[in-house]
Amino acid sequence: MFIPRKILEEKLRNMLAEDVGQGDITATLIVPPETNAEAEIIAKEAGIVAGIEEAKTLLESLGIKVEVLVSDGKRIKEKQVLMKVSGDAKTILSAERTLLNILSRMSGIATTTRKLVETLQKSGFKTKVACTRKTAPGLLYFDKKAVLLGGGDTHRLHLDDMVLIKDNHIQIAGNIEKAIKKAKEKASFSKKIEVEVTNVKDALAAAKAGADIIMLDNFSPKQIEKAIKLLKNEGFFEKVLLEASGGISTENIVKYASTGVDIVSLGEITDSPKALDISLEITRVYGKVDKKNDFHGVKGLSRSLLLL
Repeated sequence: MFIPRKILEEKLRNMLAEDVGQGDITATLIVPPETNAEAEIIAKEAGIVAGIEEAKTLLESLGIKVEVLVSDGKRIKEKQVLMKVSGDAKTILSAERTLLNILSRMSGIATTTRKLVETLQKSGFKTKVACTRKTAPGLLYFDKKAVLLGGGDTHRLHLDDMVLIKDNHIQIAGNIEKAIKKAKEKASFSKKIEVEVTNVKDALAAAKAGADIIMLDNFSPKQIEKAIKLLKNEGFFEKVLLEASGGISTENIVKYASTGVDIVSLGEITDSPKALDISLEITRVYGKVDKKNDFHGVKGLSRSLLLL
């Protein structure tokens, strides 16, 4: 996924502005003027790292120097240093939480996604693992990119990606056939049409009406097997993509994949991710405190503060 740097900077700065408010009171009161610092961003647990590009972009836009030690999508170990940063101490401290929130959340999503993908691969399935649009407001780009870095499929990024006819659309249109017909009459040739169904009969109706993808919503594995058997008998199997969604978890994902569906989608990847534990640690402080006291190192800073 790529967006121009200036647009990414704007997204990141808006996040930081929300956190900073009218200014970082603590940094203002504690950190002397003209104080510079070096810091390390450290993984406190193993996983798949994501958000390195975003972290680097945010810091560099604030005038902080960044040395990246690991690239996005790589497997990291506990206590591994991910980045080294240096520059204005107040700026580093003010951006710390926003920076870590991005890295921790994106890395958590990427780690969860990779576990699910590898679980299916080890079981011999080629079923795609996809997320849904259940993301935190304002974080869609970051959440979806993290899924991609974890080896998963982003599904729809936005409402304009494809036609996805859900139960409420069908309710308004009258039935599945009418909803698909309206979509096919007006949609661009470039847009696929997916239909959400809740029973085996509607799965066949969607296939007959010309759906490209059928979402089997909240089907049990046994119900999916029945739907696939019916589609095979009617000659539609492998002519339409099948997505299983709803009620799928780490514990049962293999059972769903074993039914023969092409895609399994899980909202939990992005709607309730477990963040990866990542921290920022100041390793060196340097700069001018006052005319009489120059300081070098964290201990030097503490002594200088006592003199103020």
